[in-house]
Amino acid sequence: MRTTASYELFPDAPGERAMARARYLAGEGRIAEAEKAYRDVLAANPDLKACWAECFELLRRSGRTRDALHLAEAARAQFGDSAFPLVLLGAALVELERYREGLSTLEQAAELDPDLALVWHELGYAAFRLGDRNRALLALDRAFALEPHTETLRLRGRILRDAGRYQAAEVTYEGAAQAADHHEQREAAEREILITRRYACYAPRRPDELTPAERWFAETGGVVLASDEGPEAPADVALATALLELARDSGWRFGQVVAIGPPSPAWQTAGDGLGVPLVGRAGFDPEACPLLVARGPLPHDHAWAALVGAVIQQGTGLVFVLEHPAETHPRSLQEGADVIGVLTDGGERRGSRPNVAHALAEAQHPAARLVGRRLRT
Repeated sequence: MRTTASYELFPDAPGERAMARARYLAGEGRIAEAEKAYRDVLAANPDLKACWAECFELLRRSGRTRDALHLAEAARAQFGDSAFPLVLLGAALVELERYREGLSTLEQAAELDPDLALVWHELGYAAFRLGDRNRALLALDRAFALEPHTETLRLRGRILRDAGRYQAAEVTYEGAAQAADHHEQREAAEREILITRRYACYAPRRPDELTPAERWFAETGGVVLASDEGPEAPADVALATALLELARDSGWRFGQVVAIGPPSPAWQTAGDGLGVPLVGRAGFDPEACPLLVARGPLPHDHAWAALVGAVIQQGTGLVFVLEHPAETHPRSLQEGADVIGVLTDGGERRGSRPNVAHALAEAQHPAARLVGRRLRT
């Protein structure tokens, strides 16, 4: 959402070349190697502020807030009490939920250099964390006036969306997509546009007023069948029966059910109800409009990821899991599911019952995961 590293504060061609390897490793998700590469650059070029900023952001995004604080303190030792290291220090304190110290440090940085856009961006983020939306928006407007930047617009869009101002948020995210300097930034802004449009289908309710199943659809585009509160957790076969009803109402026609992982009586129910063969991963045929099923997400199963990827790339078929942890959002399309039976909380299924009519409305939403997918043999 926010990133110190993405501001073009210190253009330096030799420095850009020195950091190329660290950036590549960070982009590949090789965090430990990227950190070492950044620290090697800093050892050779201790005055390269952009490197300090990018290394700090790497640590912050990795959840290593203590290490980010130590890096900010090292930057302060290098540059003294100037605005730049104080921004890093204030941002680290905010991440550690030491809000009063963080805000005080960021305000000190703003006094030292009121024209540094990054100061106002971080002040806006701190105010957002504290729930002061008006102050956050004012700070972000000032940051954007000083340096038009896609990250500032994305954070502004998030604040507007959380307030239930969906149309204003979508316009802001569209501006972020247009202001993007890199393909990755544009893709991130476009994802936020889709999320905002899904949230908007629940207007006038704000995001914090939605049910867990509704928030899941808004954030991921995946449909949850058991979305109504109920006295007990739904059984596997009941979820498979609800999926069959959704398929019938949607006009979906699958050519096979491909079951991966632990067995469940739900798979035979699905195969019998659809009148198609039940096969294992070896029988997967992307041309047959497959229904790929599993008990839950399989993030460490490379074969599962490959089959989900094939469904997405071919644009044919559907991915269904009986349950999914409510607290774990998929990081990519390949990790997600198009339809989920029920969300779990701490490994336990929530007390709920299927609402097929609600699921049908979400599955047909123009920003759902299934949009553009061929779901007929």
